[in-house]
Amino acid sequence: MEEEYSVDPALLLEAASDFAHYPGAHSDASAQEFLTRFPLPAIISALQTKADHPGLENVLVDCMERIFKTNYGASLIPHYMPFVVVGLGADSQKVRCLACKTVSFLLENTDKRIAAQLVLKYDVYPLLLSCLIDGDEQVATASMDAIKNLVGYPEGMGIVFPASNDEATHLGNLAMRCSSLGRVRVLALIVRLFSISSSVASEISKSNLIKILEADVRNTNDTLVTLSVLELLYELAEVQHSAEFVSKTSLLHLLSSMISNASAESILRSRAMMIAGRLLSKENAFSFIDESSFRTVLSAIDRRFEFLESVEADECECALEALGQIGSSFQGATLLLSTSPSPARHVVSAAFDQQQHSKQLAALHALGNIAGESRTENMVLNSNAEENLKRMIYEEASNTSKLTPSGLLLSVLQQDSEIRLAGYRLITGFVARPWCLMEIISRQEIIDKVTDAFTETKKIGMEARHKCCEAIYKALTSSTKLISDPAFAGIAAKLQEAIKRGPFLARKHAEAQPVVVTADRF
Repeated sequence: MEEEYSVDPALLLEAASDFAHYPGAHSDASAQEFLTRFPLPAIISALQTKADHPGLENVLVDCMERIFKTNYGASLIPHYMPFVVVGLGADSQKVRCLACKTVSFLLENTDKRIAAQLVLKYDVYPLLLSCLIDGDEQVATASMDAIKNLVGYPEGMGIVFPASNDEATHLGNLAMRCSSLGRVRVLALIVRLFSISSSVASEISKSNLIKILEADVRNTNDTLVTLSVLELLYELAEVQHSAEFVSKTSLLHLLSSMISNASAESILRSRAMMIAGRLLSKENAFSFIDESSFRTVLSAIDRRFEFLESVEADECECALEALGQIGSSFQGATLLLSTSPSPARHVVSAAFDQQQHSKQLAALHALGNIAGESRTENMVLNSNAEENLKRMIYEEASNTSKLTPSGLLLSVLQQDSEIRLAGYRLITGFVARPWCLMEIISRQEIIDKVTDAFTETKKIGMEARHKCCEAIYKALTSSTKLISDPAFAGIAAKLQEAIKRGPFLARKHAEAQPVVVTADRF
């Protein structure tokens, strides 16, 4: 057999290098043509022996990966499963990574029933877990991808989430008996699988795997491990269905306790705030998380502001951003502004404080969220919340040299591009309120600023300015009383003209102008 498939390693190296580095995607025909010249058993044999040629392993691994990416190459994988199994347990990290990727190619391109049977027959899943725990970073990532593909199969769900908690491959048992690094990788896998779908998240919940994350949040002995777990929770909180399952755990309570813990590392409190903010920003959060949990988190963040003047600026900015995230939803903003005393007062105060740039920037974006800029509908809240918001803005204005809300907004638009961008967002949200609309259209300087097409030089700023013009114009034209007032006709026309130009067209009529006139050339 070996003699039948023996090839000249030098020729194989050259051909495999050309195939691996081909700039475009390979077709089935090109993969078949290559394997006709160099049969797969010959390549595998050369890979195992390495044939004393420097760089041969790397080239062959890259070549085989590109072969298996084609439909033709993937169709051959079921016939070479013993070699895949050997590869998963190889000493070479490159070969292990290739084997993990080959399992993914198998699952992506083979009939689901057949693929699942092969995974079971060759006991592939435990080998993937070994790669996850003790492989290098690339191997761990590739094995995680393969396991994620496996869970996409109905049969795969039963493999990854065994019915018995006593199974050696149960992720909870695996996390308990491996190293700190291995444990973090298992937790990363759990979070990755959680994001696939609500049904997979349900299996994770039933298997009590989220409790492993809870346990590591409670364990404050190793700050690095706790921080790693908090980073994973931050990813988990981004998932749309996270609120439904987190509500069944004590995670929010743990996060609130960490935020309130003055002896904890500032970075841990900051991450806890960001996770809580992201979790509670979901529109469906109130459907699963009770109001008392919301209030507990808000109270914990609110109390931290008593100490934030003397701590790192990062924690203060995280607190402001977390409040902005919670306030991005209609119900979150309503609760935030209806709580007494309202934590939003810290956001309003920081939004117009020009002493600390990054703090002001975070506060302006947070206030823009609370005002509804990021909400597609329901910008305006209930009467109690709106009255509190209005009162805080007017009180803040009265305590500064600007005296009026329009003065505050104008001062924001007179600052640098980052602050102006946040200012456009803020006005876009605020202008839906009649009192703020009057403040804006009564201040010609604000209208001049937002309609000036030459102010912004970056795409994101141009778009925000244009959206701001649209919001002001919409609010103005929606008011029968104001749009019929001749005093505001010029403002409406100016806004309409700015909107028609679009976000990027600065001049109404751009004409070529000679840089050097004829006489100047002599």
